[in-house]
Amino acid sequence: MTPTKRRAYAALAASTALLTLAACGDSDAAENDASSSKTPSATSAAPSEPAASDSGATGAFTAGEYEATGSYTTPDGQTQKIEVEVELAADGTITSLDADGQAEGGNSEQFQKKFESGIDAQVEGRKITELDVDKVSGSSLTSGGFNDAIDQIISQAQA
Repeated sequence: MTPTKRRAYAALAASTALLTLAACGDSDAAENDASSSKTPSATSAAPSEPAASDSGATGAFTAGEYEATGSYTTPDGQTQKIEVEVELAADGTITSLDADGQAEGGNSEQFQKKFESGIDAQVEGRKITELDVDKVSGSSLTSGGFNDAIDQIISQAQA
């Protein structure tokens, strides 16, 4: 096979992979739009490594209100942000939450709004160190920014 043909096949394979990834994102959004009557979902799991707050014997936090801005990168390379405000009890329980996406238009804004509409019910009343949100109302990238902000808040709130 000539080097020119190899390059052409490599370019074709790369293009196919990119189109496949792009199509997966679109079908995911369409699937979630079709199931919008369902309850938003978030997945939480015990952290694979001990959280920093678990290193102490008590894992105590300073009760109060905290805020942080998390960020994530979209497939087209843009950085998007989400502001997260939480009220924590001394044991690390989230008593209230406000998530405010900062995207200005486009798909990111739509997904952030979906995320905002479902996240409160998924995390209020839960321990902040037990959160590992991966998808809410069809928005998986926004959860990355949310988790980034939560990590910052954990650092701020440790007693």
